[in-house]
Amino acid sequence: MQNGTINMTRLIIALFVSMLALTACDQGGKGVGPDGKPAIGVFKITNREASKIQFRMLDSINALRLASGMQPVELSSELTAAAATHSRDMSVQNRPWHFGSDGSSPIDRVARAGYQGRMLGEAISETFENDVQTLGDWMENEETRAVIMDGDARFMGISWFQEVNGKIWWTLILGA
Repeated sequence: MQNGTINMTRLIIALFVSMLALTACDQGGKGVGPDGKPAIGVFKITNREASKIQFRMLDSINALRLASGMQPVELSSELTAAAATHSRDMSVQNRPWHFGSDGSSPIDRVARAGYQGRMLGEAISETFENDVQTLGDWMENEETRAVIMDGDARFMGISWFQEVNGKIWWTLILGA
C-alpha cells in the first residue's frame, strides 16, 4: 500500500512540475526544435515574470527533490545575493564560468554575501531560455543535477542578469 502512495505522490509532483513548465513557456509559440524540445526564442523577463521566477524555481526544485525522497530547500537571501553578483559578473566577462572577474571563487562570493553555512555547489548558464527550460537543461547534465539533488542542501539562491539582446546569465547556488 505504501508503494502505491509513493507512486501516486510522485505522479502528482510530476504533473505539478509539468504544469509549472507550461505556465512558464514563452507565449511566442516558437514550436518544436529538431531535438524535440521547444524551439529556443528570446525569453524576455518582464517585471511581472521577475517576481515569479525565484518561487517557480524553488517550487520546481523542491518538487524534484521531494519526488526523490529528499528534503526541500528554502530560499536564502545571502545565496541569492551571491548568485545575482555572479550573474552580472558573467555578463561583464562574457563567459559562463564559476570564477569572478576579480578571481573570486563561488565560496568567496557566498562568504562575501554573508552566508554562514557551507556552500555545496553552483549551476550556471548562458542562454536565451526561460527558467524552466534552464532547470530542465541543468537536470539533464550529471554535474549540475548533482548540485540540485545534493542530499545535504537546505538552502538555495537563484538569480539572473538579462542583457539588452535577451541573453540571460543564470546562477543557482545551494548550501547546507
